[in-house]
Amino acid sequence: MSAASELKAPALEVRRLTASYSSRPALWDVDAEFPESSLAAIVGPNGAGKSTLLKAIVGLQPVDAGHVLIDGKPASENLDRVAYVPQRDAVDWDFPITVKEVVEMGRYREAGWISRLGQRDHELVDQAIERVGMGPFARRQIGELSGGQRQRVFIARALAQEAPLMLLDEPFAGVDARTESALLDLLLSIRDGGRTVVVVHHDIGTVRSRFDWALLLNVRTVACGPVAESLSPDSLRRAYGGSAGGSDVELGEWTG
Repeated sequence: MSAASELKAPALEVRRLTASYSSRPALWDVDAEFPESSLAAIVGPNGAGKSTLLKAIVGLQPVDAGHVLIDGKPASENLDRVAYVPQRDAVDWDFPITVKEVVEMGRYREAGWISRLGQRDHELVDQAIERVGMGPFARRQIGELSGGQRQRVFIARALAQEAPLMLLDEPFAGVDARTESALLDLLLSIRDGGRTVVVVHHDIGTVRSRFDWALLLNVRTVACGPVAESLSPDSLRRAYGGSAGGSDVELGEWTG
């Protein structure tokens, strides 16, 4: 490994980040980093600040202290390198827009909101739609789609954006196990293409078996690093309180 590669900045760094709602801290002095070309999870109990952290990274949540770096630069200067996929309940599914029109939004930052998309933009949109398996639904209204299909559409939008860092807030919520597995296969293929993918997720077993990296969060950073290290039994107990999941049996299943 060359000296240059050893010194290369992580794809995403969070340093001493604190954010609050009214007077209640949602994040407190959080430190974390996520390496390039990894599939990473943010896990923790309800109310741990997982979604707040993603919003703070992309500037949707004001922060009280700390900073975020993307490829070693302040996030505010490098947001064009980030594609953010919000929770499904943050989207107006009754809005009259088609699958293709949603994915085209991923090109507007590059092309400009008042400009017409060019040939390359349309090619990237079509490629992204096909890659997520939504080609037959390109003209379908988004409100007519299933939960898994909707998630594929927003992943396609992120792909069309060509951002090297993708942030997804609970993309598996409300989908069945088969759909979750298919979406994970898709995210792994995106990682294998060189992008960094950071996912808010709840299933510790899935994270341990399919993810590379994890931030274990409970308002503060409990652990951050390779999955086998960050999701140790001791870390899980500290994050979830006593017996994670309510019993030592469940903890054993998560960490075995």
